[in-house]
Amino acid sequence: MGAYCNGELSLSSRNGYEASYDLRYSKNVHDNVHGNIYLDPLALKFIDTEQFQRLRDLKQLGMAHMVFPGAVHSRFEHSLGVYWLAGEAVSKLKANQGMELGINRFDVQTVKLAGLLHDVGHGPFSHMFEREFLPHVLPGSKWSHEEMSVKMVDHIVDEHHIDIESETLKKVKEMILAGSESSQLKSTRDKRFLYDIVANGRNGIDVDKFDYIARDTRACGLGCNFQHRRLMDVMRVLGDEICYRATDYLTVHKLFATRVDLYRTVYVHAKVKAIELMVVDALLQANDYLQISSYAHEPSEYWKLDDTIIKTIETAPDQELKKARDLILRIRRRDLYQFCNEYTVPVEQLENFKDVTAQDIVCSQKGGVAIKEDDIAVSNIKIDFTRGKHNPLESIKFFKDFESDDKFPIPKDRISHLLPASYQDKIVRVYSKKPELVAAVSEAFENFQLKTYGIKAQVHATPEKKKRKAQDSLL
Repeated sequence: MGAYCNGELSLSSRNGYEASYDLRYSKNVHDNVHGNIYLDPLALKFIDTEQFQRLRDLKQLGMAHMVFPGAVHSRFEHSLGVYWLAGEAVSKLKANQGMELGINRFDVQTVKLAGLLHDVGHGPFSHMFEREFLPHVLPGSKWSHEEMSVKMVDHIVDEHHIDIESETLKKVKEMILAGSESSQLKSTRDKRFLYDIVANGRNGIDVDKFDYIARDTRACGLGCNFQHRRLMDVMRVLGDEICYRATDYLTVHKLFATRVDLYRTVYVHAKVKAIELMVVDALLQANDYLQISSYAHEPSEYWKLDDTIIKTIETAPDQELKKARDLILRIRRRDLYQFCNEYTVPVEQLENFKDVTAQDIVCSQKGGVAIKEDDIAVSNIKIDFTRGKHNPLESIKFFKDFESDDKFPIPKDRISHLLPASYQDKIVRVYSKKPELVAAVSEAFENFQLKTYGIKAQVHATPEKKKRKAQDSLL
């Protein structure tokens, strides 16, 4: 992990925080985003387990590295980064308001551990495993990586006999779930603001985003205008809620805007999604034989599942895996599902929008080359500012200056008329699984748009070159 360090590190010498850590029993690791990260003894007990080390084999951005070659960073380094930022955030609040907030060492330790362990139950291939694979094989299941993280924390403690106070363990698990739909947090909970540091279900500003935005933009070679340090320097707890200085409204907005840019540019890039759709199909083909979905039930088995499942499928000689193996081979040889076209759902249709299916496209064909549902892949993409169609800044409280104790929301029209009028996009994207069917699928997709909206909602036609290539392959 790194070299043992002796002595006392004063954070005030590095970040202006009036806090210190005794490093005699800590290790430090150099991170390419945050610099030196110091790992305390309790954190190390969790890190030095096979369950946590599994995160090294989970790429943070799933299959994005097939398009952005530098995006090979893992959930492991992201988890260390969130651990460090969570510690800095709570230490900053302790230094500035410790007496009035009652923040103690127990609170600092708990928040840091929640940051470290928040993704320990994450599935392979970023969010693809739980959002696109499991719904097919476990229909109706409410499985989430946050819930599995909580189960995995209990499993690690039991398996490795980690000596941790029961109250600390309870709060760590609550903090991991704080931003999920299954959270049971109540507004009357003591020190409620601590639960907003790692996974903020209240307004979406948390150190998890601070880390992955900085880490993902760096790995993909993109610029990042958002600086999380600025927000951490001006945050303040008022009425058990983390608030921000009013003059930093646009900095807060930039956090969400940068996240949206990452989604458009990287996370749902047309070729990235094509590869992910192929991986999902390969996993579905292999599931009956390898029983992949069965791993999702028990942490004692789940920790064995990671991104290397692709290599298992690719190298296994078993005839039962041939279809899955052929899909992986197509990815290796860049014979990808062909992007046909996409459109953004008109804003007036967002409220009642239902996901488009392959059947919808097939039913829209009018003669010509016959296409079947198995020939088409449809990706229904949602991009928002973390709160669906709502502006997340409406849920954030601000203060005038550090001498004021009043907190208040800021309507966006009081800041600028250039801010978004809508906070959610839904994009329908269609792929042909067979290159020779691009023209037929594209035509059926256009027919579907005309039937649904009375117009072709797509911005441009499918390139004629791509259609000709498909037609030539049919001859």
